[in-house]
Amino acid sequence: MLSKLSAAITRYGMLSGGETVICAVSGGADSMALLCGMWLLKDKFHIQVEAAHFNHHLRGEESLRDEEFVRSFCAFHDIPLHVGQAQVVSGAKGLEAAARDARYGYLRSLDGIIATAHTADDNAETVLMHLIRGTGLRGLGGITPKGENLIRPMLDVTRQEVEAFLAENWINHIEDSSNGSDAFLRNRIRHHIMPLLQGENPSIGQNLSAMAQRLRQEDAVLQELADAVDIHSVCQLRSLNPAIQRRALEHLLKESGMPEPNASHIAQAQTLVQTQRPSAFSVFPGGVILRRNYDRLESGRNPVILESAELPISGSVILESIGLQVSCESTEHFVNTPHEFTVCPVGKMMIRCRQSGDEIRLPGGTKSLKKRFVDQKIPASERLAIPVIADETGVLGVWGMGANLDRIQGGHPVTIRFQKIPPMGNI
Repeated sequence: MLSKLSAAITRYGMLSGGETVICAVSGGADSMALLCGMWLLKDKFHIQVEAAHFNHHLRGEESLRDEEFVRSFCAFHDIPLHVGQAQVVSGAKGLEAAARDARYGYLRSLDGIIATAHTADDNAETVLMHLIRGTGLRGLGGITPKGENLIRPMLDVTRQEVEAFLAENWINHIEDSSNGSDAFLRNRIRHHIMPLLQGENPSIGQNLSAMAQRLRQEDAVLQELADAVDIHSVCQLRSLNPAIQRRALEHLLKESGMPEPNASHIAQAQTLVQTQRPSAFSVFPGGVILRRNYDRLESGRNPVILESAELPISGSVILESIGLQVSCESTEHFVNTPHEFTVCPVGKMMIRCRQSGDEIRLPGGTKSLKKRFVDQKIPASERLAIPVIADETGVLGVWGMGANLDRIQGGHPVTIRFQKIPPMGNI
């Protein structure tokens, strides 16, 4: 076992010398083998070895027993020990995930490189778990041997080799009673599925773990290709192999605020890339939005929808959501620019967003507002935030376009003026 441990450390460049390696120790067979193995190799790799135990308080007296066992072992062998604890409760992803998050949160708070005791059998079980739940190449890659401030040097070691190492070196360990329960998927795989597969091939655990390591390498190559993509270019995304395209879109979704986009989210983004609608948009969980702006993909949150407000003559309205102040005053002078125009209203005036059927006549003819927005290449997700000035008979003018030329005569003229205002800060 020591030779495999040593080879993995060297192959993956896990250590360079001079580090403090903190072994995560539950007291079970695998973690005790890791701690003792690293202790025996500390001079070879010029490292300091310490231990860390986390008490989840999930098994009452048994949890206290585990902690005391690790304390006693480390004290007897003069191994520095860190102990953390928390009363773990099941979260949205289940009890196992909550316990793992609490444990890793504590481990990452320690000053040193964390080593965990995942074996080849653990890796094989993880691959099967991912297969059952549904996965891609990354999931088939199983457990990574090295992460940020984290190493897993036992991924080439089988459970049988762990047991042989413990017996040969007279190293005690304790058994977690929950490992005998079929309440968790990993245990059901370990107790029922793996024995069936081992009946076909006794080396199935090693083979699956080795396959996972090869697939991780291939996954890394595909990721390098995806990282070189302009993830906002629709044209470039369309030209990609689907495997690279999916990765690029996953990156875009994460960049947009989705921490864990799944296959359905990525497929939804692919549909947006392939559509011929140049201003299409798609809404994702958490209020994340991807929108097409012709050949560009842009991300954001829920679009602003302008709320209707009455615009008084000789008064003003602040549109805080879009940072505009709209003012109105009677006038005898005609003006018509995109942000200031004179019109003749009938009855009450309103500031609102575009409505179905809205039309406006500008130099060149009459068109619907929808077509005007398309002509100006305004993304569909932004159109409901553009102020439209209307009265009882229709559109008077639009911010950014100017006056409706059909409404500049026939009544008492008023001038509508739009001014940018600074965003409101916290008081």
